[in-house]
Amino acid sequence: MPQPFDYFVVFAEMRTGSNFLETNLNAYDGVTCHGEAFNPHFIGYPNRTEILGITQAMRDADPLRLVTTIRDATGGLGGFRFFHDHDPRVLEAVLGDPRCAKIILTRNPAESYVSWKIAQATGQWKLTDARRRRDSRITFDRDEFETHLDALQEFQLRLLNALQITGQTAFYVDYEDLQSVEVMNGLARWLGISGQLETLDQSLKKQNPEPMADKVRNFEAMGEALARLDRFNLSRTPNFEPRRGAQVPSFVAAARAPLLYMPVRSGPEAQVMSWLAALDGVGVDGLQAKFTQKTLRQWKRALPGHRGFTVLRHPVARAHDVFCRRILSTGPGSYAEIRKTLRKAFKLPIPGQEPGAEYDRAAHRAAFLAFLEFLKKNLNGQTGIRVDAGWASQAQVVQGFAGFALPDLILREADMAETLPDLARRAGCDPVPVPGAAPDEAPFALPEIYDDEIEALAAQVYQRDYVTFGFGRWA
Repeated sequence: MPQPFDYFVVFAEMRTGSNFLETNLNAYDGVTCHGEAFNPHFIGYPNRTEILGITQAMRDADPLRLVTTIRDATGGLGGFRFFHDHDPRVLEAVLGDPRCAKIILTRNPAESYVSWKIAQATGQWKLTDARRRRDSRITFDRDEFETHLDALQEFQLRLLNALQITGQTAFYVDYEDLQSVEVMNGLARWLGISGQLETLDQSLKKQNPEPMADKVRNFEAMGEALARLDRFNLSRTPNFEPRRGAQVPSFVAAARAPLLYMPVRSGPEAQVMSWLAALDGVGVDGLQAKFTQKTLRQWKRALPGHRGFTVLRHPVARAHDVFCRRILSTGPGSYAEIRKTLRKAFKLPIPGQEPGAEYDRAAHRAAFLAFLEFLKKNLNGQTGIRVDAGWASQAQVVQGFAGFALPDLILREADMAETLPDLARRAGCDPVPVPGAAPDEAPFALPEIYDDEIEALAAQVYQRDYVTFGFGRWA
């Protein structure tokens, strides 16, 4: 029967019980865990100089060679322990390899932090003889703990995301599970090992068995600090929007200047492109557009010192713009099918055709509020209508840019008159004024209908943009 895996990795951290897990894995016939094979400060263990003939210098020059050696030359199922600060060149390779078994060992972060601080204070990282145990009480440092916690969480999320993307699963083991021979035998079966253990190896002793209060000098302060942590991430702005791509074909470069505009749809696109064209004395049709990732990389290589930028618009103004141009209007560029669905399924109170004389200011305000209610559902994944680039949150759009390249500068429409000429000067160009906005073709301009109700609803719809970019009231 073919084996399910060729080798394994134990993803763990300091003071999570990885030494104990390794000792018991090595108790199975045909299994060898080679320690912290990719610790940047040693190879395998502090007192070792090589693993299977690969020295630390050889490993540092070609870490994947050691991965291959552990896989092919162990004589059974080989593996290693890997922590978040180990050689990052190895991580992507093993995460993407379905023939590598992933074991993820976790522990309560507060316990692992205190254990780590005690080990630092005593210099005792492993204990095999309880008579030689060294005691120490530590002082809890809130900032240090939060940094420790952030690093652990970031690494765990990276592992989870990589496994999701590649369609793999891992065997999760908690620190408390390490004392269960049944769990250990279940792990062995998952790895494809036929043998079973009767008892666990007890050569390693628990180093700090006392209650937490006895190990921390400022235990009350520790409790207060932990209470401050948003354990359930309740303060996070909910985000149910689909992830967006980089939208490279929408990027626009100047004719000659080393500037690249990365548009956020329903922003001041026409003004920015007119300004970009004026820098080189050409028309808008003289700008470089319709890039692919390949041609954009070529453009970047040809223009050292290039700058990419985007311009944000206040969420209320942006939502009103897309409502008027894409939904209320029936002219070129409007979304006829979405318009029809919004009228029929979402009862959007807009005329069947282009608004006429009977469509007054009160009707426009009511229709815009109804559109904002639709956006609230749409951005939360509660409708069957696509999240269009014209009304997607600007935070999500900018995050999508990162799939190719983040903008060097994120500017705001309200500041363009100063920031765009300054950008031109920094790019070595003679600054030109920013042209005025085109006349508003909406039946009613935003100032005619804007009020507290519109602002409050828009702030709910685009909470992520308000929080991420610090937007205040529109007016």
